[in-house]
Amino acid sequence: MKKRQFLLAAFAACISCGSAPVYAAKQPNVILILADDVGYEALGCYGGESYPTPHLDALAKGGLQAMHCYSMPVCHPTRVAVLTGRYPINVSSPKWGTFPAKLEKQTIAHAMKAAGYSTVVTGKWQLTLLRDDPPQPHRMGFDEYSVFGWHEGARYHEPMIYENGRVNEAARQQFGPDVYREFIESFIDRSVKEEKPFFAFYSMALCHDVTDDLDKPVPVSPTGKYLSYAEMVAEMDRQVGLLTAFLEKKKLRDDTVVIFTTDNGTPSKMISHHVNGKLIRVPVFSQLAGRRIQGGKGRLDDTGTRVPLIVNWPSVIEPGSRTDALIDMADFFPTSLQLAGATVDQPTDGISFLPVLHGKASERSWA
Repeated sequence: MKKRQFLLAAFAACISCGSAPVYAAKQPNVILILADDVGYEALGCYGGESYPTPHLDALAKGGLQAMHCYSMPVCHPTRVAVLTGRYPINVSSPKWGTFPAKLEKQTIAHAMKAAGYSTVVTGKWQLTLLRDDPPQPHRMGFDEYSVFGWHEGARYHEPMIYENGRVNEAARQQFGPDVYREFIESFIDRSVKEEKPFFAFYSMALCHDVTDDLDKPVPVSPTGKYLSYAEMVAEMDRQVGLLTAFLEKKKLRDDTVVIFTTDNGTPSKMISHHVNGKLIRVPVFSQLAGRRIQGGKGRLDDTGTRVPLIVNWPSVIEPGSRTDALIDMADFFPTSLQLAGATVDQPTDGISFLPVLHGKASERSWA
């Protein structure tokens, strides 16, 4: 039996008998990448023609590509669903930039910690103003964090980044996306040294435009403007490529499940530059299989809610796999827990898509 068939068979057997936390096989590391404001039409592997995405295309070619993954139409409810496995309407519909205190101990991070994992989040947080509540990511189960100060400062050039309760002043001289990725890499090194599996929630700042409600417009790039959408997609792809190259260098690829998805569709407009302090927005159009599509973030149709999903696990998933299974944001909680060999012992609206990685049908009939 091939190695990937053996491992998936072991996982499926453990799931079916309801065993907890340790599989017969080694617990895999899990990296959940949630990019920001990227519809399915932006990626080459989904037929996108506007932006080269060679690293993400390679990730899809070497793993499984889901053709029907759906998010909420905007980012905050998606993040609530990912972290809790619950639809926001079932947890009192948290207001923008908030998270229910009663659920802080019921997050994906706490569940993975209970299964023996070290946990980290980097990039975008958006569940509180960190200047008011810097310990929140720790309370929600993340051992370490490096996230930008949402609506407090920049996220790209001259970024304002909180790391484990304090502002990282040195990071203001760096490029934010490099800081977030490098923090994950250093965290992985520490986890490996401690001989613990790791769960990394890589909540990318890319490809959202810059913060628009500060007293002064945030710093521009060295070119004198903000990154265009095309430049952001290219940078997102580069960062994913650098992270997977790091895993290869550390000989961790076979033992690491890399999951890439996004929080909602592409925006219809984004901030391009500012004139005398006034922010200028430009439309965002993308080519998909010969069609010109304007981003639909905030809409309930495919332009706002259909997002890419790539799952890559070299030792297990058959390269070049595709699935038409329906998957949504609440599904990442139970899927991650089952990957860890743990059972879900709290209410969830999600359905694990681990069987889909095994080539089986999904239990989800709607999304």
